[in-house]
Amino acid sequence: MSEERSREPLDLLIQSTGDLLRPEELVREATREIVKDEIRRHLEKTLKEDPTLDHDLREAVRDLLEARAREYAAVARVAALTARLGITSLPASVRRSLTREVLELFTRELGDIGERSL
Repeated sequence: MSEERSREPLDLLIQSTGDLLRPEELVREATREIVKDEIRRHLEKTLKEDPTLDHDLREAVRDLLEARAREYAAVARVAALTARLGITSLPASVRRSLTREVLELFTRELGDIGERSL
């Protein structure tokens, strides 16, 4: 019985390793990567042959990124104003305490973000 138990972890390890190395999975993933590379090459060739299309696509992507940035800024602004509304509606004593805690939290978080970005 103890010999069977000592072999179980080994059997599980061998089985899980076999699952990772299933040839059909590897072939499917490799084929997918080959197809993606071929499509990428074709699209790059098409864009190289049509500079106007290339320029327009890059401009549209830039516009999309700018729109997303504006959207995130607007969402952050709405969140800040909503928080401000909530804090303003609290009794003065609670408001002072909460404002102090929120400012400390933001200061700490902004400091952490600044340190990570350096």
